[in-house]
Amino acid sequence: MSAERPILPPVRLHSEAELAREALAAPLFVRAVKLARWAGPDTRVGAGGELVEAHLPAAAEHLGLPADEEGAAYASEAWRLAVDTGLLDVTDPEEGALPDGTGGSQEAETEGTVTAGENLALITSGSPQDILSIWLDGLDAVHADATAPVLDDFADLVGEDGSIDFDALDWDPEAEAEFLDGVLGNLYLLTLADNGAGDGPVPLPALAASMIVPDDMGEPTDDILEQVSEAMMRLDDQFRLLEPIGIVAYQPVDEALMVEEGEAVDASAAGADEEDVTRYGMVKLTPLGLYGVRARMLEAGVDAPAVGDLADKGADTLLDGIAHYPEAAARAEIQLWLAGRGSQGAVAAAAELLAAARGTDEGAPLRRLHCQQALALAGAEAEPAVRAVLGDQELGGLARVWLAEHGATDVPPPPEAMIFWLAIDTIAAQLDADGELDELQGLVEGLSAQHSGFFDEIWRVDHPATADVLEAMGRLHSDKKAAKEARKAAFKARSRAGG
Repeated sequence: MSAERPILPPVRLHSEAELAREALAAPLFVRAVKLARWAGPDTRVGAGGELVEAHLPAAAEHLGLPADEEGAAYASEAWRLAVDTGLLDVTDPEEGALPDGTGGSQEAETEGTVTAGENLALITSGSPQDILSIWLDGLDAVHADATAPVLDDFADLVGEDGSIDFDALDWDPEAEAEFLDGVLGNLYLLTLADNGAGDGPVPLPALAASMIVPDDMGEPTDDILEQVSEAMMRLDDQFRLLEPIGIVAYQPVDEALMVEEGEAVDASAAGADEEDVTRYGMVKLTPLGLYGVRARMLEAGVDAPAVGDLADKGADTLLDGIAHYPEAAARAEIQLWLAGRGSQGAVAAAAELLAAARGTDEGAPLRRLHCQQALALAGAEAEPAVRAVLGDQELGGLARVWLAEHGATDVPPPPEAMIFWLAIDTIAAQLDADGELDELQGLVEGLSAQHSGFFDEIWRVDHPATADVLEAMGRLHSDKKAAKEARKAAFKARSRAGG
């Protein structure tokens, strides 16, 4: 109703030091670093910066891999990552004259060379931010590989003149990247669901279906199921590529389930029992994956908050920022904010919170609710700042509640007008917070029952939300007579306000 709500809930990330250690331990990153340190002045590369074929067996052997085709493929993949992340600098080959063995020369393309890149030294001497920056470059490179076209028969794409017919690929790079980013975004959201309780592995059929099946579709059609099946197999290939960079933990599709024709799987597996679904692929984001996907979303302009973002901001930004955070995330953010003001002292921090809680805008009631929660975490040391606002119409009520909760016995009784004002403000905050219906109904009925003639008096309260709150009370109150009185009071409040 007031503050703009974030698209995604806040994520709790590991510390940068922990994430950097995870990045350095990612298998593909480890291999890339090893090859960057192994490369020497005699190492040669081709026109695209790739390691020449003659060096691949030695590179594979250095990585502890067999010197066969599979080992060469792993070595080549790690080499590309080392180049893409600046661990190695490539000197491009140049056209030049090479001896032809007969005293003359022949025109040939020489091979390029490599030297250690600036980023290689940062692996041991750089900060966690340096490591994560290099790793993110690697993630971008692997993401690009994962969305590259699948070439079943490259020869069919090469024309008589040697040119490549890219149109025959039927490949839209932007659409491919957007689809994979959408899948990773859905996985990110599922991981954060229920305040982080959804961080278990997700069945691949369900993840593919989340991108294909329309929300309003009941029973998927055969055509939709076929699309889900095709998406599953594409994602199976992509997650196999993404796992070595450390972004996901992935259990691939059981190859025994693949159908020879088209290598598709039965997408109706999305409705199978849990034991069967695991054979169709299971995937989850790692803590490093949460960091990486969030970084990509931020770069794309998506609002993806993280706990700790507000720790160095002012109290006004804090209270507005956590307006629609889940309770546990809001609590964690407040604790970080208070910890950052340790030298300032609890009294000064509490005074800043109380000043930020004032206001008559739509978001003010929710700010005051979160201010009250923050003051509870500030501890008894905040008492002088709280006592200083006892006479404030907007803050005096919550100040009295805080003092009572902390066992103070000399709290002055609130004026009746302040009691009614606090009732309106409290319900307005809960309405804005979209609390549980049962809890909100209990609050409405409890407050109205505390005072005889409640609805005869409360419509006179000079609060911007009075009419809206009374209308809500009329909807929520289980007692028909009280609900009718609330609606009549709401009409009076609107008439009084000229609306």
